[in-house]
Amino acid sequence: MNKNQDKPEVRNITIIGSGPAGLTAAIYAARANLSPLLIEGDESGGQLMTTTEVENYPGFAKGIMGPELMLTMREQALRFGTEIISKHVTQVDFSKQPLQVKVDNQLYLSQSVIISTGASAKYLGLSAEKKFLGRGVSACATCDGAFFKNANVAVVGGGDTAMEEAHFLTRFAKKVWLIHRRDQFKASKIMADRVLGNPKIEVIWNSAVLDIVGNQVVESLRLTNVQTKVEQDLPVEGVFIAIGHKPNTDLFKGQLEMNEVGYLITKAKSTATSIPGVFAAGDVQDPIYRQAITAAGTGCMAALDAEKWLERQEPNGPK
Repeated sequence: MNKNQDKPEVRNITIIGSGPAGLTAAIYAARANLSPLLIEGDESGGQLMTTTEVENYPGFAKGIMGPELMLTMREQALRFGTEIISKHVTQVDFSKQPLQVKVDNQLYLSQSVIISTGASAKYLGLSAEKKFLGRGVSACATCDGAFFKNANVAVVGGGDTAMEEAHFLTRFAKKVWLIHRRDQFKASKIMADRVLGNPKIEVIWNSAVLDIVGNQVVESLRLTNVQTKVEQDLPVEGVFIAIGHKPNTDLFKGQLEMNEVGYLITKAKSTATSIPGVFAAGDVQDPIYRQAITAAGTGCMAALDAEKWLERQEPNGPK
């Protein structure tokens, strides 16, 4: 009996994650005849699956629903020959070639891996956040701010992200309330000064959100002063949670270089990580832009980087 008979095939590219970055990487890799394997998790599409209308993705003059956009990209990846597995990766081993990716007890071997597992916005933990997500609750002012023209909105947070979100929302909203549970911001002084000097922004200090209230959409916030315990209702049409993001990189700890928050570090002008043959694309390596279009762009870059890397390993080209 051949000892190698039960060994899994060694693939050219395995992609972990199925948001705009992962699906774009799959499209490019498949069109390059690299027969990519994409492991998408239990649900395809990433954060855009919880987004209602997307108006800033190029090519859709009238906008497109987030889930519809992701389904279209998934169908495109399949059309060019991407193999998709709808399960979560449970373990990886990047210490040697071929690179190992496990899904439960199934082992997949690959010459290169593209990581596009994204980042998850941190929320307050209120049940109403899920209820009103896309109906007044958001974690991205750049994505959803234009839907709140001449509205009263609130931003929750006290770091640079909250300052940026609040300042950006003043382009659309009539009034922006900035809710922070302490009596001073964690943000840099220049960002805090910009917010404090903006006449459209009013800060509610030492306060936390107890609940988000509404019928079909957000109508108000129930706040409590953390010092006096006095509660108040704040009428708003939208609330932006800006308390940070967590990159989905726990699976790669101890194997790939990350920053202090957990974002994967890529080499300058490249998507290459600290391990040869492993590339990262999208929000998993981007703490700054966090947009569908930039994620898709880095997905394209990762596929091209992986293709060039494979060519260097195989003088006659990838299998």
